[in-house]
Amino acid sequence: MNREHLIRMANQIGTFFQSQPDRAEALEGLANHIHKFWEARMQREFQAVLDAGGEGVLPIVREALDRHPA
Repeated sequence: MNREHLIRMANQIGTFFQSQPDRAEALEGLANHIHKFWEARMQREFQAVLDAGGEGVLPIVREALDRHPA
């Protein structure tokens, strides 16, 4: 799985949810989207990206997954 592609997709999702006025709702929605629509292999690979420092990942994406782990 291409890590750059996963980062780009996660950041696109993060950008969408970042525009929501309720931050807590946005974080939950973002995490739920990734947990629901990404296959387990994608989620594991993306978690490896985060564990390695998450370079290039938007802060909202990291925060959402930290607050709402799978």
